[in-house]
Amino acid sequence: MEATTSNIEMEPAVAAPARGEPRERARRRPRRPHLRGSRNVSDAERVVSVLAGGLLGYWGLRRRGPAGAVAKLAAAALVERGLSGHCMVYESFGVDTAHAGNLVQQHGPAAVLDASRAVRVERSVTVARPRAELYRYWRDLENLPRIMRHLESVTVLDERRSRWVAKAPAGRTVEWEAIIHNEVPDELIAWKSVEGASVPNAGSVRFADAPGRRGTEIRVVLEYDPPAGRLGAAVARLFGEEPDRQVTDDLRRFKAEMESSPVEA
Repeated sequence: MEATTSNIEMEPAVAAPARGEPRERARRRPRRPHLRGSRNVSDAERVVSVLAGGLLGYWGLRRRGPAGAVAKLAAAALVERGLSGHCMVYESFGVDTAHAGNLVQQHGPAAVLDASRAVRVERSVTVARPRAELYRYWRDLENLPRIMRHLESVTVLDERRSRWVAKAPAGRTVEWEAIIHNEVPDELIAWKSVEGASVPNAGSVRFADAPGRRGTEIRVVLEYDPPAGRLGAAVARLFGEEPDRQVTDDLRRFKAEMESSPVEA
């Protein structure tokens, strides 16, 4: 029988020893392979952790007060994570990227993300324009860098496939290819990155008539797997590049541009 709290497996019960004979203590079997302190971070994440830790440490050394102290502590944790290949946060949640294969599909057949590690952002905005016009503007993906400042470019390759280049922390960039896997004219555009993307991501944007004829409600849902897991998302926040803040600012910019100028046909 397996003990649910201590991970200790006991041998089957045996008859009690005769009177006067010493009692044997219950024998313990070794713990399962995922031992405390074992390697649970992939090689790619280890490299990113060391680089991010170095950059964050340099930033922290140039700052005084609580912000600098927190940055230096976080930098030390990132470097230790990268050098040791072990992450206490991963251990707590039972995550192991060192021995994992492809991302586990946990959001249906169109998923490309491991739900245990994905960062989710969901934001909405109401724009005083007809949804057919807003859909048409958004569907021309090469328009998106005009309103999304974290994007450097989007290149349309064919009707469904496109190449995206985005800004990353510390002045770096990341790029990936994506496909539109679900589309309802004037209502929905859903996409996902192709297999092997450096930053696996998926998302959708929905267009619905706002109540009271106030225009169109746009709802964006974005999920992505940060290069260094949830710690990578924390580092991005320290650099002022929090993903939900980016999406909020992008939608406000989209609203201002759409309401201040006519949408091109």
